[in-house]
Amino acid sequence: MNFKNITAEKSTVTRDTIRIEEKTGNIYQSIAAISKRANQISATLKEELTQKLQEFNTTTDNLEEIFENREQIEISRHYEKMAKPTAIATQELLEDKLFIRNPESEK
Repeated sequence: MNFKNITAEKSTVTRDTIRIEEKTGNIYQSIAAISKRANQISATLKEELTQKLQEFNTTTDNLEEIFENREQIEISRHYEKMAKPTAIATQELLEDKLFIRNPESEK
């Protein structure tokens, strides 16, 4: 999934807990769903970042390469500026893009 197109906030904002609770009928279930989704997003972003940074790995290291790898720095800065996984997951929940399965209610 492409997380770059998500319009989540990049800074801390106050959330309306009633809107979050309405999505599942229980605030704790909503928070648990957001938490699980944020962990999935975080793992995906970490894997993506690791793959991009591995492109720059070399077997021989010069001092110049260690201190002057601008591409790696730019990639890292890009990921630092992205919205946090919890903000993305919360936005997905509020926009009804998050599928929540409750095994207890399926019985």
